[in-house]
Amino acid sequence: MHPPPVTVVNAGGRSPVVLICEHASNHIPDSHAGLGLDPADLLRHIAWDIGAAALARRLSALLDAPLFLSGYSRLLIDCNRPPGAATSIPLRSEDTLIPGNQALSRDEITRREAAYFAPFQDRIAGFLDARVAAGQRTTILGVHSFTPVFRGVRRSWHAGVLYRDATTLGARLRDALRADPALVVGDNEPYRIALDEDYTVPVHGDQRGIPAALIEVRQDLLATGDGVEAWADRLAAILGHADMP
Repeated sequence: MHPPPVTVVNAGGRSPVVLICEHASNHIPDSHAGLGLDPADLLRHIAWDIGAAALARRLSALLDAPLFLSGYSRLLIDCNRPPGAATSIPLRSEDTLIPGNQALSRDEITRREAAYFAPFQDRIAGFLDARVAAGQRTTILGVHSFTPVFRGVRRSWHAGVLYRDATTLGARLRDALRADPALVVGDNEPYRIALDEDYTVPVHGDQRGIPAALIEVRQDLLATGDGVEAWADRLAAILGHADMP
């Protein structure tokens, strides 16, 4: 497939941190006719996490960390949602109707799971299982971004740390970021991890006993190369500490 459903960067990286960017791409194959959306809609947050892939790639380089990037838009199928969840193949994203996702047949849903979701998850699962079997210390970090304004409400956070079972990891990330008095950092904000709505943290992390969290950075802070570099430097300094889980 072009692009592939998963791109692996620096698979042999020496860092204990494994980076996952589930919403790295806004690509939709021509066969799906843009899901009936205006091309401008595919540049919006509804189609991908703007700036997240650039941040993840730079963080991978700074940490010498393995990185997994999705190859297709989350509007086709979301790689951070369990199959069958209401938001796995969204009928509406924020306030935008997704015409190409209405009244899908079971065959089409199964095709999307097989083409875009399963290869991404299987590659990560195999990689993590091999690390566990080899006794390698591992921490999972999902890399995401969020909109400065959601349904007319301005968000004050610069970043948020999302976690469930890995409370030590979540608290250390949160507190390290909050050590900068200029930053407003959410604790399980602007979103929360839910078993029926999330995949990376509960499935790849918590179920394996691997500390796992997501970092959410506000998109306007990743709008330039300098912004990406600043956030990558900040996160690398935190994640590179020996006392991180």
